[in-house]
Amino acid sequence: MDNQNQTSIITYFVLLRFSDNSAMQAFLFLLFFFVYGITLLGNVTIIIVIQCNNHLNTPMYFFLGHLAFLDICFSSVTVPKLLVILFVSETISYNGCLIQMFCLFLTAGTETFLLAAMAYDRFVAICKPLYYIQIMNREFCRQLVGGAWTIGSGYAMTNTLFVLKLAFCESNIIRNFSCEFPSLLALSCTDTSLNVIILLVTGGVVGISSLFIIILSYIYIISTILKMHSAEAKRKTFSTCSSHLIVVILYYSMGSFRYLRPETVSSIVVDTLFSIQYNITTSMLNPIIYSLKTREVKESIKKLMGYK
Repeated sequence: MDNQNQTSIITYFVLLRFSDNSAMQAFLFLLFFFVYGITLLGNVTIIIVIQCNNHLNTPMYFFLGHLAFLDICFSSVTVPKLLVILFVSETISYNGCLIQMFCLFLTAGTETFLLAAMAYDRFVAICKPLYYIQIMNREFCRQLVGGAWTIGSGYAMTNTLFVLKLAFCESNIIRNFSCEFPSLLALSCTDTSLNVIILLVTGGVVGISSLFIIILSYIYIISTILKMHSAEAKRKTFSTCSSHLIVVILYYSMGSFRYLRPETVSSIVVDTLFSIQYNITTSMLNPIIYSLKTREVKESIKKLMGYK
């Protein structure tokens, strides 16, 4: 029997519900609904604030607006389905599962390079301020964002196409609340070594290249800040990129824990915990971090709310 016929045996998957206790399910539903609501509210607020304030019409906030939109997409891939799992149905169709996995790859890959573009923007602003307007013009910023989406699409398409070649002919119970690549790979009854290699190669290219840009940018940024004579100038300059640095550390640490930890420490509880942190919590924290750490955003939000 070929792989295509074997794959057709599994027409749907069963996702993890966390608990069979109705009271616990109700509590988790309200908790994730609240987190999703905060995520949408925070990121939509960031987008509105940037669009409504002319003084925020700069490359830094152009990228921040796209990051907020991407965080909405990233969270919306999993959380609405999670809410359905808790109260309606635990099942997801085979095609629906692959689409969800593709979207997770797409948003994760795109956000990785968008964070790199934001780091480069801070490098030019701090290290080459006289050429900032010429280098970070609107057309170049659009190309950086378009390039991030293109790379994310290629990353997602490559890994998804190779998953299509796998056969799922035994268990259809996914040990997670979403169709993440590691959880789906564990169910295949065929050899998945090629898929792991493809993930390591594509993930390595996407992750390491973007991380290299970020690290190199911050090496130059920190070097420039240390050469400043005024302590106040050092503080103000570093404050313009501190929020981005926190978001980068949070994003990469959660992603590494989810995808690169040894199999010996893998379990349903650990997998679920890291999936929640990576897929749900990060998108909620990003707008909070930028709102608290970026003075212009904080003041614009206060003005939008009529706060004096």
